[in-house]
Amino acid sequence: MSLKEKIIAESKRIGIDKIGFASAEPFYELEESLHEQKARGYNSGFEHKVVEERIYPEKTFENPQTIIAIALAYPTKIHEEIPNDEKRGMFARASWGIDYHDILRDRLEKLIAFIKEQAADLQEQENWRFAPQVDTGELVDVAVAQRAGLGFIGRNGLLITEEYGSFVYLGEIITNIQFETDEPVPFGCGDCTRCVTACPTNALLGDGRMNAKRCLSYQTQTKGMMPEEYRKKIRNVVYGCDICQLVCPYNQGKDFHFHPEMEPKVDEVYPKLKPILTLSNKEFNGQFGHLAGSWRGKKPLQRNALIALANLGDRSALPEILTCAQEDVRPVIRGTAAWAIGRLGKREPEKWFAQLEELKKQETDPEALMEIEQAMEQLHKKTARKERTRKKKIDNE
Repeated sequence: MSLKEKIIAESKRIGIDKIGFASAEPFYELEESLHEQKARGYNSGFEHKVVEERIYPEKTFENPQTIIAIALAYPTKIHEEIPNDEKRGMFARASWGIDYHDILRDRLEKLIAFIKEQAADLQEQENWRFAPQVDTGELVDVAVAQRAGLGFIGRNGLLITEEYGSFVYLGEIITNIQFETDEPVPFGCGDCTRCVTACPTNALLGDGRMNAKRCLSYQTQTKGMMPEEYRKKIRNVVYGCDICQLVCPYNQGKDFHFHPEMEPKVDEVYPKLKPILTLSNKEFNGQFGHLAGSWRGKKPLQRNALIALANLGDRSALPEILTCAQEDVRPVIRGTAAWAIGRLGKREPEKWFAQLEELKKQETDPEALMEIEQAMEQLHKKTARKERTRKKKIDNE
């Protein structure tokens, strides 16, 4: 067996679902696109900042020869029953189970250790160099994976594999070892635009690129006030977005459970929303700390939980939401809580208008104050409509 064949065999043994070998030549095909995305303000800000380092592997790795790309398939369905006890939120599937960064790094390190063991002698082993990456590195993972023959980049910008659809985590190893490379996979979406049509915020540009700031996944990860136009559209999702994957024809019927550490638990990935509002840092880390969706801390998840409770119409949560508006030290939480009160308090508009009026007297943050005032306006309109209906009823009598 060649070294490449040995690596492929070992990859299966250690739990890697797909592996491919790509040239480490510059990704010239990305240059115009990446610069345009940056110029148009379409980047999320989470990407590697230096565009040239995303295109030219030699900028960050001396004498790169090959990039070994791997993919691991993750589950799309939960086998536990989701209780119908109280209103619950949801984490997108890419955040189920143990943080995929940790899982992929484990597989990459095991693969590197195996390759080193195959060296003919100590000198060759010392000369071999490796740089593993998992979506926090310089390279564009989907471009590497496509070049390595793992799949093609779909209209939604995700890698689509023949076997597992787009429900895969990606990682890669840059090395100075030269391997025979695999054939890239050609574009396979044809005329299908289901993901583009289904995206509720028109974030997808239709050619594999997106305006990342309009993506709901990005919006759930920001730390400031979520713009009004996105709040209803996140529904009850507290982290991520699956919509463009769920409508994709390549993903229909795909549900793989190869890796126990990826298996979701109900109270982690479909958590009760009300308890999220009062989690301490210790409780947050205990319940969510191992998920990829915890990387931004608890504030975005608590903000999103407030929005989800309003979207689900959970009026039973109003006392807890009011406590957030009154007592939380973070303006984003106070402001979002006020917004939620404006949506949930419409059955008793006078009562909740009075509560917001009290909040307004003590609020000093401009953004939170604006949210309080807008919520008061919502309730005032509701009160006025109720009064008009009452008068009309009296007149008809």
